[in-house]
Amino acid sequence: MVDEPVAILETIADFIKPLRPPVEQFETSIRTTPFRVLISVLLSSRTKDPVTQRAAEKLFALAESPAEMTRLTEEQIASVIYPVGFFRQKAHHIKEISEKLSRDGKVPDTFDCLTALPGVGRKTANLVLALAFQTPAIAVDIHVFRISRRLAFAVGATPADVEEELKMLFPQSYWNKINRTLVGFGQTICKPQRPLCHRCPVQGLCPYFSSQPIKEI
Repeated sequence: MVDEPVAILETIADFIKPLRPPVEQFETSIRTTPFRVLISVLLSSRTKDPVTQRAAEKLFALAESPAEMTRLTEEQIASVIYPVGFFRQKAHHIKEISEKLSRDGKVPDTFDCLTALPGVGRKTANLVLALAFQTPAIAVDIHVFRISRRLAFAVGATPADVEEELKMLFPQSYWNKINRTLVGFGQTICKPQRPLCHRCPVQGLCPYFSSQPIKEI
């Protein structure tokens, strides 16, 4: 177990701030309404943040509310959000979600109700709770999963396992900071392949680096 995980998280957050990772601009651009957060996060799955941001901006230029979105066809939605990953499937889910929300009146603010929506899984629900409602939640995507294991914050084999380990390790007041910090770190320094360990501010506390030192390129 790595000592002082909160201090490590803070060190990483301070280090990446001047690097302006894509996740920061993406999250800032979508935090206008819960509906925009929900749809943008849904679009972001398997897609880089700059691509997601452009697609979301194009889509919301046509429809800003669930009621307006229901007036678009799936084909229209798909053509606008391309080239996000699985754009046809996401267009179908966006249409279904919009129809449901236009009847219900608002984006749900609980985990169970969010995951009941078409196409909304654990990671998406947690990120919506954190970004749209400021509810403490830990969204474990590929960056959070990878870096948590590299730093020995967690050893779980699934995102759900890692999420539970992080909840036990960090105070609740830090839960919403974990995703943005580790995603930004993964986008800039702790990359999946050839991580820039020679630039890492917590290199000396990283079990991954100690066991698999990577040479400078």
